[in-house]
Amino acid sequence: QVQLVESGGGLVQPGGSLRLSCAASRSIFAVNVMGWYRQAPGKERELVASNSKFGNSRYADSVKGRFTISRDDVKSTMYLQMNSLKPEDTAMYYCNRDPPIDDAWGQGTLVTVSS
Repeated sequence: QVQLVESGGGLVQPGGSLRLSCAASRSIFAVNVMGWYRQAPGKERELVASNSKFGNSRYADSVKGRFTISRDDVKSTMYLQMNSLKPEDTAMYYCNRDPPIDDAWGQGTLVTVSS
């Protein structure tokens, strides 16, 4: 059974940083491209970053140069380092395969960027 557990969100001021973590079951993590997604209030869920086990990463234009995705294949854990946060980064953040598995979404972790 696929399990994804996100953590690390919180309230941060504009310009601040947060590091999100995603603990994934080995069955999904080991052989797939994994991604971080976010959904802001009133908006559709979007892919913000993804990373393959071979180290290839891609980012949405809105986060390029500010967010860094990484993964620890031994721990089946993925991270999202978010720097220079902006109010428009406020959203619920989720991890999943890229492309996503519909019934694998976790609870997400809330990031709020506000002064």
